[in-house]
Amino acid sequence: MPKTRILLVDDEHDILELVEYNLIKEGFEVITTDNGAEGIELASEHRPNLILLDIMMPQMDGHQVCNRLKSNANLKHIPVIFLTARSDEMTEIRSLNEGADDYITKPISISRLLSHIKAVLRRAGDEVNHAIEPIKIRDLEIDRDRYRVIKQGESIRFPRKEFEILHYLAANPGKVISRQALLNEIWGSDIYVIDRTVDVHVRKIREKIGENYIETVKGVGYRLSE
Repeated sequence: MPKTRILLVDDEHDILELVEYNLIKEGFEVITTDNGAEGIELASEHRPNLILLDIMMPQMDGHQVCNRLKSNANLKHIPVIFLTARSDEMTEIRSLNEGADDYITKPISISRLLSHIKAVLRRAGDEVNHAIEPIKIRDLEIDRDRYRVIKQGESIRFPRKEFEILHYLAANPGKVISRQALLNEIWGSDIYVIDRTVDVHVRKIREKIGENYIETVKGVGYRLSE
């Protein structure tokens, strides 16, 4: 049975080391980073069962990270526990309103943290512990959990960005998705990438799966036909 995977995002390295050590000791698999932007990337890449997220971080704080996670259809189901030195009621209310599942103040008690983690994982239940079901569009099967595309029984290799675009379009079949929406979803709103980049990736996807799946809506974006 695979270990429960936890992503820890905190810019205080002593906290990272302390919490990581104790979580591993408890039997969890742990991924760590000290900045929010990388935390989002790691969440997308590794699909943790739970995220421990510091609020007060430079560049991108915990609130911004949480909002990005909860606005992503593929990541919004992952439970988030905020870790913070701020103990005021307004911060706690804001955190829970943003979709956080729990809120723990520093200094951290390891025993208390572990009890909260286990409680959140129990509440999350099947939604956390089961893999995301593959999407089936005509003769395509797009498996987000394994990052693979199968067409007529054959597996097709996709670079990550191409896969993310195809999966996002397939998760919204028949809906026109603008280039800007794809840029924001796949690359993030804080990274400057030109619209042409999306066009190039879509062309490469078509080369792999065929021309008749993704429709270009002139002047707007793309649509995956069912």
